[in-house]
Amino acid sequence: MNRKPYAVGVDVGGTFTDIFVLNQTTGAVEITKLPSTLDNQSRGLVEGIARKIDDFGTIASVIHGTTTGTNALLERKGAVTGMITSAGFRDVLEMRRRDRPQTWGLRGGYTPVIPRDLRLEVAERTHADGTVAVPVDPAEVQAAARSLLAAGCASVVVFFVNSYANDANERAATEAVRAVWPNPYVTRATEILPEIREFERVSTGALNAYLQPVVSSYMDRLDAGLAGHGFAGDLLIVQSNGGVMSVDTARAYPVRTALSGPAAGVRAAQAIAAAAGLGNIITCDLGGTSFDVSLIADGAAALAAQTAIDFGLVVRTPMIEITTIGAGGGSIAAIDAGGLLQVGPESAGSNPGPVCYGFGNTRPTLTDANLVLGRINADRPIGGTLARLDVEAARAAIAQTVGAPLGLTVEAAAEAILRVANAKMAGAIRLVSIERGHDPARFHAMPFGGGGALHVGALIADCGLKGALVPRYPGVTSALGCVVADMRHDRVRTVNRMLDDLDAGALGAEMAEVAAGLQALLDRAGVSFAAVEAVYELDMFYLGQTHTVAVPLTLPEGGLTRAGIAAAFDAAYAAAFGRLLAGIPKRVMNYRVAVIGRRPPFDMAVFAPTDGRAAADCITARRRVYGAGHWAEVPVYDRLALAVGEVVHGPCLMEQPDTTIFVDPGLSARVDAFGNLVMERSA
Repeated sequence: MNRKPYAVGVDVGGTFTDIFVLNQTTGAVEITKLPSTLDNQSRGLVEGIARKIDDFGTIASVIHGTTTGTNALLERKGAVTGMITSAGFRDVLEMRRRDRPQTWGLRGGYTPVIPRDLRLEVAERTHADGTVAVPVDPAEVQAAARSLLAAGCASVVVFFVNSYANDANERAATEAVRAVWPNPYVTRATEILPEIREFERVSTGALNAYLQPVVSSYMDRLDAGLAGHGFAGDLLIVQSNGGVMSVDTARAYPVRTALSGPAAGVRAAQAIAAAAGLGNIITCDLGGTSFDVSLIADGAAALAAQTAIDFGLVVRTPMIEITTIGAGGGSIAAIDAGGLLQVGPESAGSNPGPVCYGFGNTRPTLTDANLVLGRINADRPIGGTLARLDVEAARAAIAQTVGAPLGLTVEAAAEAILRVANAKMAGAIRLVSIERGHDPARFHAMPFGGGGALHVGALIADCGLKGALVPRYPGVTSALGCVVADMRHDRVRTVNRMLDDLDAGALGAEMAEVAAGLQALLDRAGVSFAAVEAVYELDMFYLGQTHTVAVPLTLPEGGLTRAGIAAAFDAAYAAAFGRLLAGIPKRVMNYRVAVIGRRPPFDMAVFAPTDGRAAADCITARRRVYGAGHWAEVPVYDRLALAVGEVVHGPCLMEQPDTTIFVDPGLSARVDAFGNLVMERSA
């Protein structure tokens, strides 16, 4: 028997901390939710695990999706950071791409994470062809570093223009800084992103430096908290690309933890949908603060080369494409200056939380509206810390803040809050589907998070979706994703050569060498894998174009050839645009390498109910629910007690410890072989 049978997935959100415990020996699963301890997220994480496991020495691994880095960026609570850069380039970070916060507005503010007085220049110059025209002076660099230390900087980024072509100056400067810098928080921009385009490189490097002290401090507290309870297993962190990395790698590259929790949810959705035989899924993660949407087509999640965490905060590192809007359970409903009802983006979070929590908030939230309409059971709040939700307080807040200004009854005002929130969610779904050429009618929604399953019926109707697949434990899906996520490391490097001038054999050898280095990172993590896979890709375009096309490659035993690259480009370009541009030369801009350590497959059959009952025997109560302008009494089912194959028809409610599911009128829900609910339009 394995002496350390447990694998624990933990997703810390803005409102709840979700724990998923898998006994790898027996296959048994346990879950729990508790309010996030925002003053020290590691405390809630450890307390949550302790609810389910007494002996931390039996835990083989803790895999963690963290919002520490994302929140620090959104709230601008990173470390005081300095920059040492090439003479004449201190303002690249602030100039950005000459974009603006509002597409149609001429005004808008932006404050870079590194102020101008902490961006210091030194003499150096490397040309775009890699020629070093002005060598860097280490003494000048060290003088700049001492000035930044005197100004109170806790971290520093070294960014030299054109270092993607030759990083000799940048490496020498970084070593000079490390000789005088009192901590390990020194980032070399080209180590993070060895790719052309200086703004994206400096932005990613600066944000990495900005996060290093914050994320490292959190990792230290987490390490200490787990060790204090006897944990001696592997601590792994989910990356924005959906893979996991060691905690040491997370300390060095904290920018890769951006959107870590939502990425884990997408990985779980992939695994759940694959087991259920569905390839086309739109994930709908409705937590306490946000609504996160991602599209999985033909079983594959879309990876983006870069994203903006907030306006101007550009991170260029491979990450799962996720669209986030401020429409979570804690999103606050209010009347704006124009007299219109708005829901979010401001959130009440976990403290004070919705009005019904009784912690002092007086502004109604989406959760308060669901409670007032009877969709949430006041006597069964999720999270396990409240005995009862305060319905009357929620009613009073909605009446005062929304009902009175709009001349609506409390119920009509609460329903209006739901309609506005649903419209925002539907807009996000259309953004990732219709606007990218996908027909929603081919896709099932997968709602998860604490509130996703309350709204999915409305989203099916509003977006024309085929149906929905509700996981067995929607409230902890992202925590499940931590357990099933593979370990993954990515590298990108700039080539910037015409295909006709490219030494394809040398390029293939270099990519294989990079893959070997990434393989070594996997080996150092000390984690056993079922298989290891290398993925190769080029960014290419026709001469004269701006945007690149991702070109998947294989490295043949005989070596990479220009003809092979051209054929791969033709296939990728034709798939994307339907036609080729004959006679126009092709250019290779970057290459990308990923090495993926595949974890042993997770058997979704552990979620199948083995002692389920007929639907009629699972009705626990009947409750009044308001919808379409009137009250109606609907049955309430114990969702986890339903047997495989059982079908319930809407309108009805289904309750379980981590969420509540509302089956809208005209929909039915069937329990599949893996314990999921397949929700579709009734015949």
